[in-house]
Amino acid sequence: MAKSTKAEPEPASLREQRREQQQDLSRTQMLDAAEAVFGEKGYYDATLKDIAERAEFSVGSVYSFFQNKDDLFTSVFLRRGDELLPALRAVVAADTSPTEQLHMLVDVEIGFFRRHRDFGRLYLRTSSATTLSPERRVDEAMRGRFQEAMELQADVMARGQDAGEFRGGDAHALATVFSGMVSAFQATDPAVISDDPAPTERLELAALHEMIARAFAAP
Repeated sequence: MAKSTKAEPEPASLREQRREQQQDLSRTQMLDAAEAVFGEKGYYDATLKDIAERAEFSVGSVYSFFQNKDDLFTSVFLRRGDELLPALRAVVAADTSPTEQLHMLVDVEIGFFRRHRDFGRLYLRTSSATTLSPERRVDEAMRGRFQEAMELQADVMARGQDAGEFRGGDAHALATVFSGMVSAFQATDPAVISDDPAPTERLELAALHEMIARAFAAP
């Protein structure tokens, strides 16, 4: 008698793994779509219908992963915050001078917005150099991440002062000024705010590095 060629049933653990992978993919697609729509329209003008259509899902599918628009908006910020912070920590832990670390922070932060243009636009819509917009729950959710980023920058400033590389003054105030300079550059960066696939720089990144070097160098 010939042996049966019927496929063995897939183990439950593999089915569960495949289901979770598909859910992760769907959630990522929704977050990507939300990031784009919120970046284009802002929080109030964007709708779940807009986001679902961009992700090619039904509106009901969105509710499978997020409670409401506010939850989705917050999740967009949390995802990117959780991606950026490890890169900032790595810079501060690098075995190099505080001056070099400061310039590395510039490259990491500018590069992050350029890689995630939709998020860059969204962040610029809802943030200032010193605090997140007070209008929504995202502020409380992101507060810890924002404060850690500022503490990391202040730590670089303080160590630079101890090494005689940076000017005097409150390290946290200097970190805030640094963030303001980077944010101002980002707000005019065609690589973030323009849809041109090959945008012309209004101010070269090298110029930002030069201004930061002059602004914080010890007299």
